[in-house]
Amino acid sequence: MTPNYTLSGRYRIVRSLGEGGMANVYLAHDLILDRDVAVKLLRLDLRDDPKTIKRFQREALATTELVHPHIVSLYDVGEENGMQYLVMEYVKGMDLKNYIKENFPLPLQQVIDIMEQILSAVATAHAHNIIHRDLKPQNILIDEQGNAKITDFGIAVALSEHSMTQTNTILGSVHYLSPEQARGSMATKQSDIYSLGIILYEMLTGSVPFKGETAVSIALKHFQNAIPSVRDFDADIPQALENVVLQATAKDPRDRYITVEDMASDLLTTLSTTRAGEKRFIPADLNNDETRIMPSADIQAAIKANQDGKTQVMPRDPVAKSTEVHPKTPESKPETDDAPLPTRSWSKRHPLRRRIIIFGSIFVLLVVAVVIGLELSRPQSTTVPKVTGMSQAAATKVLAKHNLSVGKVKRIKSNRVRTGQVVKSDPGSKTIISQHARINLTVSNGAKKMSFGNYVNESYRDVRQTLKSAGFNVQERFSTSDVAEGQIISQDVVAGSTVLPTATTVTFTVSAGSRYVELKDLTGESRTDIVNYAQSNDLNVNFKRGYSSDQKAGYSYDQTPDGGNDVRAGSTITVTMSRGSQPSGQGTPENFYVKLTLPYKSLTTTATPANDVKIYLQDDNHVLGTLYRDVAIMHDTRVSLPFELSGDTKGRYRIVRNGVTISEKANITSKDATN
Repeated sequence: MTPNYTLSGRYRIVRSLGEGGMANVYLAHDLILDRDVAVKLLRLDLRDDPKTIKRFQREALATTELVHPHIVSLYDVGEENGMQYLVMEYVKGMDLKNYIKENFPLPLQQVIDIMEQILSAVATAHAHNIIHRDLKPQNILIDEQGNAKITDFGIAVALSEHSMTQTNTILGSVHYLSPEQARGSMATKQSDIYSLGIILYEMLTGSVPFKGETAVSIALKHFQNAIPSVRDFDADIPQALENVVLQATAKDPRDRYITVEDMASDLLTTLSTTRAGEKRFIPADLNNDETRIMPSADIQAAIKANQDGKTQVMPRDPVAKSTEVHPKTPESKPETDDAPLPTRSWSKRHPLRRRIIIFGSIFVLLVVAVVIGLELSRPQSTTVPKVTGMSQAAATKVLAKHNLSVGKVKRIKSNRVRTGQVVKSDPGSKTIISQHARINLTVSNGAKKMSFGNYVNESYRDVRQTLKSAGFNVQERFSTSDVAEGQIISQDVVAGSTVLPTATTVTFTVSAGSRYVELKDLTGESRTDIVNYAQSNDLNVNFKRGYSSDQKAGYSYDQTPDGGNDVRAGSTITVTMSRGSQPSGQGTPENFYVKLTLPYKSLTTTATPANDVKIYLQDDNHVLGTLYRDVAIMHDTRVSLPFELSGDTKGRYRIVRNGVTISEKANITSKDATN
């Protein structure tokens, strides 16, 4: 693909970004949306290979399902002259592999921050039941602001696609391959967790734990050799941080973290002083001395993989077995009960049998006594109650009622659980354990700020679900557009800005297509019914208020345009809601202005320096939930807000900058007027 070639009449190729075994990646410019994008083009020599095409299509499908600020977004999929291509978000920066090489050693806090971003992205994939299967630093991009984004879902697989993995078939990069994948077993979520542990190891030490001359020798080390200690490399690394690596890379998947969220929660507290002096993590299978039998299938797979002649199975010598001799003593005769021994008793004739019976009886009695003693001394069991969402004090009381006590208390950032409330317990609720056991609690330390993504051209429905689950308040307004219906056209929170989800309201402008709607008569309707009608028909509604002697308060008495007109989807209609009849003797409404300064906030993480500011008013003519004014500011800006208030009515305003409420005032009267 040569520079300046325009793909599908829209994407002008700028230069090559890299070549891979399946596709070549180019930097291109989207001529319609005027932005840089990355184009992944299937190699010409592979365009007739059905397996490669299936993998290419699988990447498109997997990426389309995943909407997350730390997953590279997919913008478009197409084909031109037999060439299949993907158009993806262009991340200006480098992959994590090169980032480690150029910046090693990385500060521990930076390692945790980058790893947390990666974990949150993988958690989203796992929530959609998608396993990446090829997590490695080369598939993680770091932008110029230090944010991580996962890419290349080419061999990702849904949990239901069992046919994708076959025995003795290895998929993924061998340096980051889990032991079960190295043996050709089915990849699971724990397989991704193992790869994440290897990535964390490399960020801490600058290299992978296992190296070898061949891929086979490296794969064997993954399920034979213990992970080297990161503290042997750097003694300043806390034991708690090394324990995250050890648990994530445990040989047995059952010893690893159950979920990626569990790994993230553990990782966030590794630098806390409360975990100083923590003991080294030892997998459960190493804490007992029982002998484990390696399945024959694993032995055969290992022998088949290691065909270097070093491991041999020696057959048992058949000659030794056949020449084994049992000598007979001619002089000895078998003693029987029929022999003439009239002077000897049975016990004297069978002293060995008598001893066996006596000692056997004693042994049986001892075993019975021990079993009874253990049964009597066994503590009573109880069920762990559900304490999530409770304060720590309330959880302590509930546990005490079940004869349980609080063990370790770990604090993490959470956008879903309020400060001071329990996020989870360990063991979890409904687990049956012994009474008087200790239950570890994870308590919310408040919400955490996050970098807001660029969601333009993505499905509003999917983005809304993702952001609401993260704690955002999400709103929509419609606009007529040639863009596909339901796609996001613009957003009022600047991409790349750092925001607090629980304190952020984001409004997306969503394409309503180009269809027309026959507007019905909305007079006499309640506010709720009008909003529902507008949303179901992709219309925007602007509410006003006024007095009406013909309509009771809370219901509409006027609208613009009138009912029966055809309006384009995405249009804005204005509806006036009745405040009831105007009270007698109330006098002329007061009209005044309130002046205030809109503060400008410098944005260093985006190429768009303007602040998007939305102003909401409430007075005789305006409703607080309806946008009064939308302005873009480049510096501190002075504005005047008009109010019209009758009688004892109080005014109110709210100022929202880049999606975050920065100012709000209620109970405004003419006394607040400024000249």
